[in-house]
Amino acid sequence: MKLLHVTHSLDPAVGGPAECIRQMSLAALAAGHDVSIACLDDPAAPWLKDYPVPVQGCGPPRAGSYGYAPALWPWLLAHAPAADMLVAHGLWQYNGSAVRRAARRVGRPYAIFPHGMLDPWFRRSYPGKHMKKLAYWLTSERANVRDAAALLFTAEEERLLARGTFPFYRATERVVGLGTAAPPEDTEIQRAHFLKRFPQLAGTRNLLFLGRIQAKKGCDLLIEAFAAAARGRDDLRLVMVGPDQQGWRAELERLAAARGVGAQVIWTGMLQGVEKWGAFRACEAFALPSHQENFGVAVAEALACCLPVLISDRINIWREVVGDGAGLVAHDDLSGTQSLLARWYALSGAERQAMGAAARRCFADRYEIRSSTRRLMAVLGELAGSAAVVT
Repeated sequence: MKLLHVTHSLDPAVGGPAECIRQMSLAALAAGHDVSIACLDDPAAPWLKDYPVPVQGCGPPRAGSYGYAPALWPWLLAHAPAADMLVAHGLWQYNGSAVRRAARRVGRPYAIFPHGMLDPWFRRSYPGKHMKKLAYWLTSERANVRDAAALLFTAEEERLLARGTFPFYRATERVVGLGTAAPPEDTEIQRAHFLKRFPQLAGTRNLLFLGRIQAKKGCDLLIEAFAAAARGRDDLRLVMVGPDQQGWRAELERLAAARGVGAQVIWTGMLQGVEKWGAFRACEAFALPSHQENFGVAVAEALACCLPVLISDRINIWREVVGDGAGLVAHDDLSGTQSLLARWYALSGAERQAMGAAARRCFADRYEIRSSTRRLMAVLGELAGSAAVVT
């Protein structure tokens, strides 16, 4: 099958969708499919150099969140006819409307991965932005969703949440899941590499946060809850890994200091490669009290590393985590986050070890990239064979 992904950006710093696209594309290529990607990044962007999948940067886009990039349209007209299926990633930006127009022009089906962007959390949290999205929904995005061969969801929770956010919603819905690659197997090398850079984390009980340092991730809740759990516990550490996208880190550092745990919260910045995997290997659990998370690549990576996950019920795979006994779940507020950590630190060593084994099974059964990509490609193949041409 020949597949063309179209996305706003492949910059790894922008979060999960970029990594999901890379992983699913590599897995599809390995399975014998023909995969390419178009994005709105500048062709000279450093993350596109030596990219492991055929990619075309059609940017940079013009200023503004919509991301209009005039080079994308002629590129799509030239390359979309050769594709069996086009897949647009995300909503509210130019790449989605361009895919629908191109699909209609060249007579090819398309699907959309909304990546959680229909979650009602955004409406509640950003009412001003929601009004702008509502106007765009009524004029463009509703048609993009309606005419797609399918709207592709990563979890049943995402599918259910999407239905009540905007009026006149109508879509062909398919839950296809997402996945990520299993980590490299040189566990001790990864751990040693990380601890060489952060030797203060050797011999302590380390709790890992890995993600963008931003309000949506609940970083402040995690620090507050950790401060409560670590009172009188010098052996506990919280490891904060990720880019400071909103300039929030300094305020969070002051919060940790004010709560008496400034020296126990370790900030690493963004880590990649062996250092990132080393962070997982040097920690005993992963925590993410996010206010909204569609899939959470880092959650799946933690499961793959046998780390129990302590997450909020606003992460759309929480039901699967609970069902598999792979972690603990609570509400995305301070009392919920405090309960997560209190319950974790109350577990015996044997209970923590059993939960870690369950975490790995959860990953293997649900989120390993090869199996999730097989499911995705089966759905896309079915859609490509049965989808009516958009007119």
